[in-house]
Amino acid sequence: MNSPVRLGRWGRRALLYIIMVLSSLVMLYPILWMVSSSFKNSSEIFVNAHRLIPADFTLRNYVEGYNGFSGHTFTVFFKNSFIITLASLAGTLASSTLVAYGFARIRFRGSALLFAVMLVTMMLPGEVLTIPQYIMFQKLGWVNTFAPLIFPSFFGGAFFIFLLVQFIRGLPAELDESAKIDGCGHPGILFRILLPLLVPPLVTAAIFKFYWTWDDFFSPLLYLTKPELATVSLAVKNMSDNSFGTNWGAVFAMSVLSLLPVLLIFFLCQRYIIEGISTTGLKG
Repeated sequence: MNSPVRLGRWGRRALLYIIMVLSSLVMLYPILWMVSSSFKNSSEIFVNAHRLIPADFTLRNYVEGYNGFSGHTFTVFFKNSFIITLASLAGTLASSTLVAYGFARIRFRGSALLFAVMLVTMMLPGEVLTIPQYIMFQKLGWVNTFAPLIFPSFFGGAFFIFLLVQFIRGLPAELDESAKIDGCGHPGILFRILLPLLVPPLVTAAIFKFYWTWDDFFSPLLYLTKPELATVSLAVKNMSDNSFGTNWGAVFAMSVLSLLPVLLIFFLCQRYIIEGISTTGLKG
């Protein structure tokens, strides 16, 4: 009597797995196609676009693509991307931690209003700030420098501040009281007591900031016009030439290389992403 029920459960589970596998293949196919195209001859990329296995396997696309353009190899572009990303990452984590501690642990007049205003800024489209920011940075003489891409990070990020505030508020207030009895002020409480406990949300914030900065295309396009200052995302775009033809094999090859840091960080730190989000009340 129990066999049909048991078979029905196994059938539903098998169907669920099949749907998940097919959905994963649909999402992964563009990436697999890009990787496959990076090993194809340019003439084969669009002729046999449906084939994932190259008929004539070649590494020439990686050699030609890495040579870059305007006399600058992708070593320069990767270096630029890492400088901007790591500097922005350091600024965001430092400033967001300080602001989050203030909102979570220090009571002052107007704190609730300021916190609400900060949350509202997350709903503000970034395009609204583009023109005012560009005018300001142009007057400062920062166009064609890394400063417009790095400097704003040292004033915190609303999303990261909110994430850290949620985590800090979940920590027992008794920790602060014990530290005060031992003579700690607010800096001591933050750096000696709370900061070691903030590792999961800080790693989560670092991963998201790395992704968003590394993949950013619009900001470098807006502020960086010199070839030697280009980031990886901007360099990949500049490799396409509608007038003289585009070496799509080289473009796909450099696109694959640009994904490697992102994939490496994801696989190394994915448990911190899950832990950080699950302990800050940001569950889906």
